[in-house]
Amino acid sequence: MNRVTADIALSLDGYSAGPDQSEEHPLGVFAEDALHGWMFQHAEDHRAELDAILEARAYVMGRNMFGPVRGEWEGDWRGWWGPEPPYRGPVFVLTHHPREPVEMAGGTTFHFVTDGPESALAQARDAAGDGSVSIAGGASTLNQFLAAGLIDELRLHIAPVTLGLNGRSDVVRLFDGVPPLALAPVSVRGTPHVTHVTYRLG
Repeated sequence: MNRVTADIALSLDGYSAGPDQSEEHPLGVFAEDALHGWMFQHAEDHRAELDAILEARAYVMGRNMFGPVRGEWEGDWRGWWGPEPPYRGPVFVLTHHPREPVEMAGGTTFHFVTDGPESALAQARDAAGDGSVSIAGGASTLNQFLAAGLIDELRLHIAPVTLGLNGRSDVVRLFDGVPPLALAPVSVRGTPHVTHVTYRLG
């Protein structure tokens, strides 16, 4: 059976995005540089981790990670990544609103799944063949998969910042609503920009 991995960049206080996500602020106000500066500004220092994120053969992500549109689909939104997203394979987007698949340059096709995480994972497994499946985020989606025991390996990319969003109802922290887990440490690597920690689950 396919190995299921999950990667997420987050703050020390557990947030993977800031408030007020919009087209101008994909990760919420002030959070993009704080949480993903290691990825965008120091990519060569973290090449091994970036390559590991993109080695999967199929991906699952939440609707909020795909874009800022809420409710029924409007316009022709095709994701945050421009005409050629980095995934280069099938991506299954969890949503309550049906939409036809969106094919992008470079081999990425976004499929929109309306019948839940287990269905999205089953479709991703079929699409991945003998390759791995990655749960790409965000925190709400990872929490669903963690709570259901569907992730084999969790890779956290922890930025040395806190976002101070405690008590806000419009942001979700990793592990919110997840029952107790037993995680086995696999590896850790620290840089001035981020600490990469890998855990095995189950």
